[in-house]
Amino acid sequence: MKALILAGGSGTRFWPLSRKARPKQLLALEGERSLLQETVDRLQPLVAPADVWVCTTRALAEAVREQLPEVPADQVLAEPEGRNTCPAIGWAVGLMIDGGLDVGTEPIAVLPADHRMADDQGFRTTLARAARAVAEHDYVMTLGVVPRWAETGYGYLELGAALPEGMRHVLRFVEKPDLAAAEAYLAGGRHLWNAGIFVFRGTTLLDLLAKHQPTLSAGLAAIAANPDHAAEIYRSLPAESIDVAVMEKLDHIATLPLDCGWSDLGSWEALHEILPKDEAGNALRGEVVALDSTDNLIVAEGGLVAVLGVEGLVVVRTGDTVVVLPKARSQEVRRLVAELGGLRRDELL
Repeated sequence: MKALILAGGSGTRFWPLSRKARPKQLLALEGERSLLQETVDRLQPLVAPADVWVCTTRALAEAVREQLPEVPADQVLAEPEGRNTCPAIGWAVGLMIDGGLDVGTEPIAVLPADHRMADDQGFRTTLARAARAVAEHDYVMTLGVVPRWAETGYGYLELGAALPEGMRHVLRFVEKPDLAAAEAYLAGGRHLWNAGIFVFRGTTLLDLLAKHQPTLSAGLAAIAANPDHAAEIYRSLPAESIDVAVMEKLDHIATLPLDCGWSDLGSWEALHEILPKDEAGNALRGEVVALDSTDNLIVAEGGLVAVLGVEGLVVVRTGDTVVVLPKARSQEVRRLVAELGGLRRDELL
């Protein structure tokens, strides 16, 4: 099995720690290794670093290579321009096949660079089962996370008929639900969170693109035939997610339940949930003094942060910025990023 890691996101949810030149996947949010490095580590020994490809942006390619010296440098692919996940995956899979390795019929796992698993071995076991299904039956597989609460911020997979070896048919992809629907999904046991992790044969994926996205498929073929004009052609490709462009259109897609403490670490609040905490429920990183304070996430990167008598806050200090906001509103940090963009404070982004 080969792996294609998608590492092109901007990571604005963790601003100011994340910046354009150092987005979320390049940050060490929990330990000493970045989320990208932990993603590669997690795959071993199932997928060796020599069998890993990373699709990232031109701006981040060198930083990715520095973080992953064990991955061959020419397998860090710099996407000509950000055009969402479907063009990125199709373009990268085409390059993997053109590289001459046996990735046309061998399973390829596609996964984000910035997710967390509490149980790495459990993840590898499920991923290996999916790869066997692809190798033996040419399935298109997606890994769906067993929901742990009624989440309205994730898409869902609705489960259909049972398939051999514990697999299930995916009846349909469901967009982010309202709370009542999410509670019904949790109680009913027929839905999984959509984690955006797929396994398929490379040739199968390209065939599906030709069938369901002929314009994109033709564009990728044109890039292969005219690599000197790759940037110009790529810019014209339809910018759609792999879910919408391909996966939601398939009548036969299978899933395996993934139950290994998955998190997309989508906010400061989500990070607070998984970090170790003191007796007062504070998650503290860096040089921090917290007195009479509870349920806070405080990150000090350069300099001391001291708090007194506060509750439920996110406080982040970097070399040039201090951010303070209620933990429950941590998803709204993007508003601050947008405001600074409007003020043309690009040096802070």
